[in-house]
Amino acid sequence: MTGVKTLWSVFLAVVVMLAQVFIGAVPALLLLDQANPLREPLGALGITLTGLLLVYLIRRFLYRRPWPALGWRNPSHVLLGVLAGAVPVLAANGLSLAMGASTLGPIDASVYAWLPLGAVVLLLGQAFPEELLWRGHVFDTLSVRLSPRAVVIIVSAGFGVLHIISQSAADTITERLLYVVMAVALGFACTAARVRGGGLWMAVGVHLGFHLGMRVLPLQPVHFSVMLVLQAITLALAGAVLLRGQGLISPDPRASKRVAT
Repeated sequence: MTGVKTLWSVFLAVVVMLAQVFIGAVPALLLLDQANPLREPLGALGITLTGLLLVYLIRRFLYRRPWPALGWRNPSHVLLGVLAGAVPVLAANGLSLAMGASTLGPIDASVYAWLPLGAVVLLLGQAFPEELLWRGHVFDTLSVRLSPRAVVIIVSAGFGVLHIISQSAADTITERLLYVVMAVALGFACTAARVRGGGLWMAVGVHLGFHLGMRVLPLQPVHFSVMLVLQAITLALAGAVLLRGQGLISPDPRASKRVAT
């Protein structure tokens, strides 16, 4: 029965994640011209508002879980999360550049000038609503009946496998599978941040830091599979560092009890 409930929780999260993107972005896409500078920010805001509404409804009427259990404390942990998410991506991309797996494209100064607005769009369109769902709602509901280690594995894998339908530079089956592996590693780093920070915000920061780190260097892939492997390794290492001392990697019953609490 526990397995069925777990599968249902993951399946519902997938449905909600897709719904919040399509429903939330539709008004801006339909009402605003493609050249309108407000199109992307308002679309991202719509995704966040839709995500908040959907998560509230399923928690209120399906799971009857308290809203504070999502982990709203310590919002300043976003900054720590951004650092923890950006550093492994920058390291991986630097290695791929040094190994010849990617080349440095033309640098456009305007991209960096618009980076603050881009960060807001990424926060509202991806980082916050996706973390609210996976590291907030799913993490909380699974923690009620599963061990902390099982929660980390399921939340990370569920989030990553969903990215099989994401748009990327992957062309071959191997690259698509490696993209999923990289997404699982990102999910692991975000889930580890949820455990380390004791709340939602550090996970949001890791997710945001990942996307910002990807935009610092205008890289063009030469061997995209190598880039994905390097990113997966560095993200997994970042997650392991965040979990250090939490009793989920090295056996420590007392730490595991603290995580469960």
